Parts: sequence; structure tokens; C-alpha cells
Amino acid sequence: MNELVPISTTALWTGRILSGLVILFLLFDGAIKLIPLDIVIETSRQLGIPTNLAVTLGVLTLVGTLLYAYPRTSVLGAILLTGYLGGAIYVHVRAGSPLFSHTLFGVYLGILLWGGLYLRDERLRLIFPWRR
Repeated sequence: MNELVPISTTALWTGRILSGLVILFLLFDGAIKLIPLDIVIETSRQLGIPTNLAVTLGVLTLVGTLLYAYPRTSVLGAILLTGYLGGAIYVHVRAGSPLFSHTLFGVYLGILLWGGLYLRDERLRLIFPWRR
């Protein structure tokens, strides 16, 4: 009952694609905060985030994303990114951002992040097995 069950090729590739999309988005998001572009500064002001935190947030995003991308640390990366996304959700709630497009975007990203990891990681399937 607590054995590793091989992942089907379809599930593995679906997980890789979902994870890849999350990784690409977060690498882009983290990178633009390092520069920081005018859009980052303006958005930070609108959300009430001190603009000098852009680089720090970019580094946190990139570190979490790199941990998530590396298979041996992917669960740690997913946990750290989940916390980060929770903070982003809070900021949008506090700023009164639109619910479905902005506030819940972190939830959507988190679902893709954990869904991709679940589909590609046998160990995670042992911890959270589907019941039939």
C-alpha cells in the first residue's frame, strides 16, 4: 500500500509541462523585479509595496523557483513558493484588486505548481494518495 507506483508517461509529461509553465512565468516575474522595470515600480506603488523591495522580492521568487525546478528540492521550492503566493494574495486583497484576475491569480498559480509536482513526483503521491 505504501509502495511507489510508477507514473504513467502521460501524467509525467503533463506534470512536466505544468511545472515548466510555472517555472517560466516565475523566472520572468523574478527577473523583471531585479531590473526593475517601470511597470514593476508603478505596480508596487499601486499595491502599497515599498519600491525598494522589488529586488528582494525578485531574489525570493528566483530562489524558490530554482528550488522548485530542481527535482531533489522541488517540494521545498513548492512550499516556499506557496508561502510567497499567499503573501501576494494578501497584498491584492488589501489593495482591493479585482478578485478573479488579480487576487486569485496566486491560487491559480499554486494549483498549477502543486498539480504539476504531484503528477511528476512519486513521493508526493505516497503522501497524498487518491482514494477510489
